[in-house]
Amino acid sequence: MRAFLVALVMILCGLIAPAPAQELSALARLDPAASSIQDRGEEVEISLTLSQPVPWRLRLADNPRRLILDFREVDWTGIRDMPVSSIRIADVRAGSFRPGWSRLVLPLKAPLTVQSAAMDTAAEAGQSATIRLRLVPATLVDFAQQANQPEPPEWALPEPADLPPPTGRGEGPIIVVLDPGHGGIDPGAERDGHTEAELMLTFARELKELLVRDGGFRVVMTREEDVFVPLETRISIARAAGAHVFLSLHADALAEGEAVGATIYTLADEASDEAARALAERHDRDDLLAGIDLTEQDDLVATVLMDMARTETQPRTDRLALKLRESISGSGLKMHRHPIQQAGFSVLKSPDIPSILLELGFLSSASDLERLIDGEWRAKMALAIRDALHAWAAEDAAIADLRKAN
Repeated sequence: MRAFLVALVMILCGLIAPAPAQELSALARLDPAASSIQDRGEEVEISLTLSQPVPWRLRLADNPRRLILDFREVDWTGIRDMPVSSIRIADVRAGSFRPGWSRLVLPLKAPLTVQSAAMDTAAEAGQSATIRLRLVPATLVDFAQQANQPEPPEWALPEPADLPPPTGRGEGPIIVVLDPGHGGIDPGAERDGHTEAELMLTFARELKELLVRDGGFRVVMTREEDVFVPLETRISIARAAGAHVFLSLHADALAEGEAVGATIYTLADEASDEAARALAERHDRDDLLAGIDLTEQDDLVATVLMDMARTETQPRTDRLALKLRESISGSGLKMHRHPIQQAGFSVLKSPDIPSILLELGFLSSASDLERLIDGEWRAKMALAIRDALHAWAAEDAAIADLRKAN
């Protein structure tokens, strides 16, 4: 019987839940007061009441262990008020995952599998619906078998949009990919009602407008709204755009006094300090929690080719970091006491695109937060970045011409 129910759950992963006859276009909302997560002995019962039925699907994932549920267009406002009384659920995370879809992630403290899953709908069309799940203890082997089920093809992210062919160095506009950190299910750092994802999207939009109006740039953004974009997809977008520069924008949180002011990060196997290492690990873990596996390793040949590409790209990246430091500091903007650092951020690992992660400030610092929400400060920072990109591109093209001449 248990095997049958588990098989039924796997079938449910590929089906939509019952829905009323009319077209579902309105946003469904969670009713936190009518929802709950609670232990029943060794089992966990999950009840999620929504304002209307919506298509949904679920799966288990490992490293770290988690239950992932995707829904069409659910507003998760108030989910932190939902009663949670389970020693087996580590956290509840929810938000936008991609356009039209939202995601609920439940990190698991122990291996559990889904014994039953169903959506109960009200008798009248357009009324509420309740998703009921029952999780039961599992062995590590059983959990791994369920978690290692391949992701259905229809879950895949859409291919990047068609973009104009790339231009060479010194030819045409500078192609800049702006990467507002976090988004959707992953809000990043939070303080006083502000999230890193929201602040970085605002700044990226302003910076994009400045660069486009300048006329010397073509700008592509990895996300244009508050949605989750996997780290690997962000790199793919940059490669599809033929990016000359990849700039990832962040405003994380670390201990006050140790993290104040703008910081420029380049890629390195060994982090320059513990804080840099902690930030890199946190960013990668957020991707894992949202259901994206970054652990796949390249084969030997690919690794050698990428190392060769990095041999040329790394000096270009270093020069970009120096230009950013000179321009930001020269504009009188606050910088970290160690303004250029190194860490193993996955989002910087494109071997052929100069890539920088720029912490504009840290939400753990009250003064940095005040600067980040100040429109005049953001405009000044955007100008400094634009000037740095112009200076870098001119130097980069000149060096390339010298090498050709020799």
